[in-house]
Amino acid sequence: MFKKYYCLSFLVFSFSLLVARSGFAQSAMLSKGDAAPVFTAQASLAGSAFDFKLKTALAKGPVVIYFYPSAYTGGCDAEAHAFAELSDKFTAAGATIIGVSADDIQRLNSFSSDPNYCAGKFAVASDADGKIAASYGLTMGAAKVGIKDVRGMDLTHGFIPRTTFVIDKSGKVVAVFSSQTDHISATDHVEKSLAIVKGL
Repeated sequence: MFKKYYCLSFLVFSFSLLVARSGFAQSAMLSKGDAAPVFTAQASLAGSAFDFKLKTALAKGPVVIYFYPSAYTGGCDAEAHAFAELSDKFTAAGATIIGVSADDIQRLNSFSSDPNYCAGKFAVASDADGKIAASYGLTMGAAKVGIKDVRGMDLTHGFIPRTTFVIDKSGKVVAVFSSQTDHISATDHVEKSLAIVKGL
């Protein structure tokens, strides 16, 4: 009898370990004090594509990494516009802003240069497969059929939940906030992250 329960327990443990390993990258969202995973991603600034490297940005000072669902959608447009409006204050604090979404680089080239949104003030990066988001503990939702952006174009990519990470120059997470868990607006992310980088 003991042997039967022992075998059953072992099987349950092995299965749980397998599940944990398979979902390890997305097991928990990074929190304050964690080391921020460095990444390189194709990004766009003022309509021009380039390779954004977090390691390079951190060598200059703190970095605000804000994940957002999609370019050309209500909350994301307001958030990008707010970051652009306050970009000089982030720069004065020595901070770099990088937006990350599952949008492809063509959409981001347009979004990054659009005077109503990013306005060429900061870069936005493409995380089409969600790997960067997963490394930060975020799960990209599946694409939904029939969803359109504010321009009437179909949205065919998944959505990353709106989450902001403030990373200090040493590469540590000093703050993280999410619209899902903290119940804050898109523009609150901008104001909160600016207040934090000013204090670093």
